[in-house]
Amino acid sequence: MPNVKIYADDSLAAAPVAALRAALPALRDLLCHRFGVGPDACQIALVPVAGLPDQPPVNVELLILPRPDRTPEAVGAIAAAIRDLAASAAGVRVAVRVEQLDPQTYLALK
Repeated sequence: MPNVKIYADDSLAAAPVAALRAALPALRDLLCHRFGVGPDACQIALVPVAGLPDQPPVNVELLILPRPDRTPEAVGAIAAAIRDLAASAAGVRVAVRVEQLDPQTYLALK
């Protein structure tokens, strides 16, 4: 259940934001392949934000449920792949943050 929010600073020009939007299917494919889930398990949103000028203009927040195979090394490799994909698409600096949710308290209604 990868849940991804891509925060794009509103100071970005239209072209990088459009490129990020165009890269969303590739991002979902990456998530599905790396996490072994189907497309219906993914939730991805591109959100415009107002941030500080010294922060990366694109920040990706990934929320996942823990599993034994989601080691820090494996999750770090996935985060790096997400960062590379987003940075390549937008042509700007990208930060990625990952949080593993508590499966005892997580609830999703679809």
